Amino acid sequence: MSSSVSRRRLLQIAGGAAAASATGSLLGSSPAQAAIPPARTDIGVSAHPFGLDQVRLTASRWLDNQDRTRNYLRFVDVDRLLYNFRANHRLSTNGAAANGGWDAPDFPFRTHVQGHFLTAWAQLYAVTGDTTCRDKATRMVAELARCQANNSVAGFNSGYLSGYPESDFTALEQRNLTNGNVPYYTIHKTLVGLLDVWRHIGSTQARDVLLALAGWVDWRTGRLSGQQMQAMLQTEFGGMNTVLADLYQQTGDARWLTVARRFDHAAVFDPLASNRDQLNALHANTQVPKWIGAAREYKATGTTRYRDIATNAWNICVGTHTYAIGGNSQAEHFRAPNAIAGYLNQDTCESCNTFNMLTLTRELFALDPNRVALFDYYERAWLNHMIGQQNPADDHGHVTYFTPLNPGGRRGVGPAWGGGTWSTDYGTFWCCQGTGLEMHTRLMDSIYFRSDNTLIVNLFVPSVLNWSERGITVTQTTSYPTSDTTSLQVTGNVSGTWAMRIRIPGWTTGATVSVNGTVQTITTTPGSYATLTRSWTSGDTVTVRLPMRVAMRAANDNANVAAITYGPVVLSGNYGNSSLSSLPSLNTSSITRTGSGSLAFTATANGSTVNLGPFHDAHGHNYTVYWNTSGTGTVRLANVGSGLVLGVQNMSTADGARALQWSDSGTADHDWQMIADGNAFRFRNANSGKVLGVQDMATTDGATVLQWSDTGTADHKWTLLDQGDGTYKIRNVNSGKLLAIANNSTAVGAFAVQDSDNGTADNRWRLVAN
Repeated sequence: MSSSVSRRRLLQIAGGAAAASATGSLLGSSPAQAAIPPARTDIGVSAHPFGLDQVRLTASRWLDNQDRTRNYLRFVDVDRLLYNFRANHRLSTNGAAANGGWDAPDFPFRTHVQGHFLTAWAQLYAVTGDTTCRDKATRMVAELARCQANNSVAGFNSGYLSGYPESDFTALEQRNLTNGNVPYYTIHKTLVGLLDVWRHIGSTQARDVLLALAGWVDWRTGRLSGQQMQAMLQTEFGGMNTVLADLYQQTGDARWLTVARRFDHAAVFDPLASNRDQLNALHANTQVPKWIGAAREYKATGTTRYRDIATNAWNICVGTHTYAIGGNSQAEHFRAPNAIAGYLNQDTCESCNTFNMLTLTRELFALDPNRVALFDYYERAWLNHMIGQQNPADDHGHVTYFTPLNPGGRRGVGPAWGGGTWSTDYGTFWCCQGTGLEMHTRLMDSIYFRSDNTLIVNLFVPSVLNWSERGITVTQTTSYPTSDTTSLQVTGNVSGTWAMRIRIPGWTTGATVSVNGTVQTITTTPGSYATLTRSWTSGDTVTVRLPMRVAMRAANDNANVAAITYGPVVLSGNYGNSSLSSLPSLNTSSITRTGSGSLAFTATANGSTVNLGPFHDAHGHNYTVYWNTSGTGTVRLANVGSGLVLGVQNMSTADGARALQWSDSGTADHDWQMIADGNAFRFRNANSGKVLGVQDMATTDGATVLQWSDTGTADHKWTLLDQGDGTYKIRNVNSGKLLAIANNSTAVGAFAVQDSDNGTADNRWRLVAN
């Protein structure tokens, strides 16, 4: 959320205390009906997700998160959620109490969260068949219909539906909105909630209310000139382009595509279309929903500019604005490209941003299902940020707004606008509480995809897939990421030859795929999909092993500040109730796993032993995610394509000696100091003291990379582009070319060169701390 009045001030105004909670009993877990299919097929899509009714989580931490959210969704009082709608539309509030926080009667953008509830109820009904959630959704829709029908009495135009007066839209159009409201942001949530109740529950009343409200949006925006509309888009409007494009796809009515395109924000889209990063100082979650809209508009129209906007936005955000846990932003805003270590604060990683980045990632994967980096990032953010945002000690599954990354940070401590305090039953209703409801009722939605007759396995989570179209059931059993192995048993009508494509993450080494205990001779290169094609028999069991190792993930802006990862898991240090005034100095060589039954590690930091564990389990204690690693000195640059490390020919100490790849023998010429230089780095060889440069400052492909005395020229500077999977592209500041290996060679002694970004594995590197 963003407005001319800061969230901090609005929260201080709104206040509000939590009401006592109660827990409802759970129903059975039989999935409901399939979603109502759209009238139009998405353009450009080559991978399709399964329906929410086709994938079921089984006993695991992920199911626990879902069940806690389910408890809350069954508990919450629909009449309290309707209070502001009824009051605004001049209907009785039926004696219900008003809510606090962002749904208080005097809060500017009240009634944003109700759309999230509608979506979460509808999703949970689709997933589990929970009729209590279904009935709450349909009851709320019926009451919203009553509110909408009373517009003439309330003095509103036909179709309007909100918890605040329509005059706020007049003020917005006149650029005179001074109360901090973001009206289209809240309208977007309501539209999406109604659409989901229609699609997942089959409510025709939800459809009718939705179309009436969308018709009001068409009427309201259709009166404005293009210039007026663009001026209005300076105020946060959520994903209006997304939901209206979806409405076009769902109904086939081109009217809604016309309205959707009115919400194309040129000031944001134009730079992204040209692949320019102009995100610095922008309110982060104002932008991400627009990018999702661009992806949806591409799928609705086939206009490649929309696809490029969405793809470039993802690349820029993940590559230069994302923390180790997969979240982005500080104090809700993007900072300068690569500014990570300088912004390890209490108010980092707004949860909404990550929720929306996961949505964008899914949209892009459907267009490019060979790009493993998409789901390497998805797993990182989903596992380390989203799973950990929920309070496991709260039966209602309340969540954090921010996830603190300051040394000594703690989830659940501090004011919402400055730290990680938990949401409450009726006293908060932040944006992140709303997206949290959606997140933890659709945790299963990206485990599996399909492409024609091919099953794609993207995530390793205990679950059951009902591939009903083929009569096949896939049961995934795993304790991943505690273990590095998962098994997938295929049963049912499995006859015939078809393929299973399994993500081999970029962070793993030596992955193996077995069937019924026999290792398969298929390619399992890290950062690719392993394709297993066979004639199947019911009961066949595929076992995937993804070896994990400890690796340091350096901050983009300071190689001496890094997070610890083990496979996909970010490890944090447990500091109990002790406070930290600065990042602890970590001895990276001391990191040791202490048992195979859990992800428990120890390390030495500031001269003392500290326990390490998965960050998603860092609850009830102070922690640190990032560490000062400057005392450990150097890194090795391991090429993803070959696995070999960058060294200097014949261990030369002379200017002009060529950089090449070599087996890691541990010699000093394989070690590089990373010297921060603004947003860039210089790589100084530990043996020679020379820095990596480009011969004659060339800007051409194939130019030789060598070592040279450090003159500070631009060809001695390199920027790190985080690929979201523990690897980096290393871009020369002078030429803009990437550090690569000549001819994609995997041979010992092949020379380093600079090349255009062609997406090959030899353009990507791992930074291995010494």
